[in-house]
Amino acid sequence: MITDLRAAVAALESMPGELLRVTDELPARFGPGARYARWAGTPAPPPTGPGPAVLFEKVRPDTGAPSQLLMGLYGTRRRAAALLGLRPEQVPFRLRDAVAAPLAPVPAADPGRWPRHTLPTDLSALPIPVLTDEDAGPYLTLGAVLATDPETGVRNLSVHRMCVRGTDRLTIWMVPGRDLGLAYERSLRRGRPLPVAIHLGPSPAVLLASCCPTSLVPTGMDELAVAGALAGAPVELLPCRSVAAEFIADAEYVLEGEITGELAAENPDGEAATPEFLGYQGRAHPALPVVRVTAITARPDPILQTVSGPGYEQSHLLGFGMEAAILDDLLGRDAPIRAVHCHTAGGGQLMAVLQWRAKRDERDDEIVRAASLAVLDGSRMVKLVLSVDEDVDVESEQDLWWAMATRMQGDRDIVVLPDRQGFPLDPTQHRSYSTTISADGRTAKTLFDCTVPHGQLHRFRRPAFTAAEQPPREPPRRTTPPPR
Repeated sequence: MITDLRAAVAALESMPGELLRVTDELPARFGPGARYARWAGTPAPPPTGPGPAVLFEKVRPDTGAPSQLLMGLYGTRRRAAALLGLRPEQVPFRLRDAVAAPLAPVPAADPGRWPRHTLPTDLSALPIPVLTDEDAGPYLTLGAVLATDPETGVRNLSVHRMCVRGTDRLTIWMVPGRDLGLAYERSLRRGRPLPVAIHLGPSPAVLLASCCPTSLVPTGMDELAVAGALAGAPVELLPCRSVAAEFIADAEYVLEGEITGELAAENPDGEAATPEFLGYQGRAHPALPVVRVTAITARPDPILQTVSGPGYEQSHLLGFGMEAAILDDLLGRDAPIRAVHCHTAGGGQLMAVLQWRAKRDERDDEIVRAASLAVLDGSRMVKLVLSVDEDVDVESEQDLWWAMATRMQGDRDIVVLPDRQGFPLDPTQHRSYSTTISADGRTAKTLFDCTVPHGQLHRFRRPAFTAAEQPPREPPRRTTPPPR
């Protein structure tokens, strides 16, 4: 069982082609990001495509000695699923089961199992990358923030974009209305900052659970309990040394601190933040809460894990949780859903492929279409749904395009839902782009129904190729006499 990040890296060592070690010394500013871009995958700009996880062994920060940086661990669905002992199509089902039967975290029984060093409280000494010359600064892009709501006592674990604004200061972007933001607001109302532990390099189960949407892991449920069920063993916790908070014992780095009432510009010198998961350069916020880092601890020879803005890796992390949420909703409706695949072209959020079981009668035509539209109406993020039959490989780009080309007529199989709640990071969801939406962050949503009508199934049969039995091989006949 893979229990921590370095066990995941060790597992990749035994999988040919899945891990690349870069031994050249590279600067944290632009070095790893530019090198990894060729493998990041869409929606990173071309040329790019799927590749190995990359462990940069010597990344030089602004100050201090070079250290390790990992990118691309979850860069393919197959690799990400394998770290949980699963195939890609099994992950959303396992996530759904983990939410149904969570396993609560426990205090670490043997703290000595996870030795840690206290490092200088200096963020400039960590190999935090800068991706582009427009970026506001070095960014933590896979920092999993653990905090406890001061009113409910419920833990929240979630990943947030954090920009380094000083040796002990970070700005943090929290989506309004989400659990961490609510806990922060409640703490400020009590006149106190919110204590947090920021984890860089947690285990695969922990990171995947932290990326699940609230439609799957509702407010009031501990993401660490979902991670424990996903891993098959409870997450182990230890007390922080400088703030009244807990941290995950096996994390590579832990930044202890508190989200203060102070606000600061994400980028005082420009408009750009860092590349976003939908493939565009992000816009900086004029005023974000500030995290004051009070201590930094790390395991010996630590690995700092990060993600490169747009690309397959971030899309897979977001997509698996979204798939599980959609699957849970559709199974709750008794819809004949077989699989859900949140495509990387939509950042794992905006485009969902729904694979349906074989239709039994004409009523299933209506059921499949109604359920497909329910996904569009019920999920704020999903903008496009592509519905296909069970003989279409949802992991194959070619098969999906083939289904669109041969199983859809635009005037009967494309359905548009106008002016629905959407996601403003999509630049088309803006009044300057479309006058048919009532406000920024709203969108038209579209269903491409590529399922064959039940009465037409006989006309859409794909050929089945039967492997012929191979005759026993005869020994080759000699064409020259054998040597004497």
